[in-house]
Amino acid sequence: MSSDLVALLTALGDSYGPTLQAALIVFLRVGAMMVLLPAFGEAVIPIRVRLGLGLAFTAIITPALAPSLPPFPPTPLDLLRLVATETVAGFALGAGLRLFVIVLQVAGTIAAQATSLSQFFGGAGVDPQPAMSQILVMGGLALAVTLGLHVRLTELLLLSYQLFAPGYFLNPADLGDWGVAQVSRAFALAFTLAMPFVILSLVFYVALGAINKAMPQLMVAFVGAPAITFAGLALLLLTAPLILPIWHEAFTGFIANPVGGAP
Repeated sequence: MSSDLVALLTALGDSYGPTLQAALIVFLRVGAMMVLLPAFGEAVIPIRVRLGLGLAFTAIITPALAPSLPPFPPTPLDLLRLVATETVAGFALGAGLRLFVIVLQVAGTIAAQATSLSQFFGGAGVDPQPAMSQILVMGGLALAVTLGLHVRLTELLLLSYQLFAPGYFLNPADLGDWGVAQVSRAFALAFTLAMPFVILSLVFYVALGAINKAMPQLMVAFVGAPAITFAGLALLLLTAPLILPIWHEAFTGFIANPVGGAP
């Protein structure tokens, strides 16, 4: 009886062993990327759900990648090298995507600070953010998921194996230059998205200064504070439908070309 069981397990190993080995190689990159993914990798998502999503992405892309993946490493040293290279590639791609969430956070912080709706560093908490940042982040993630984020991420994972060959370390100099470029472009995009609020703040306070100069007896602070608050909220209502599509276009552009795509 035991010999029959061993024979059955051996047959199963011969039949599905290569597929499972390919799935393990793919999961190394997918799992590292899942830690930083927007929407699917948020801290509020339970660990079990994120693990299930990682396995689901692995099951989807493994059949397409299995013929082109390298053979399973025969030695522990080669296996350790493969784990390191795939983890670095996954973290790099995940960090590039996570920057787009930071773009919305920074844009909301600039907008809130310009319109006097929050302190620059937010309130107390593990990840303090002004209310505008929360609104933009939730709206951006909801828009991305609604427009097929899971499909886009699958395409990115498939494309990543053409850009970063498994088993080979990324060039540190190229990776550093790429990271600096993505960070600088992310902050440029954040400032661009928040530009209407900066312009509103500049015009408002210049006008307030002129009014104070013309009528020194008027308490401009009592007049200006409610006005800038209302103007900031009204501008958010008007510009959010324009800000989020611009952000999503840049986001999908990065997914289509992560090496040359600008946040």
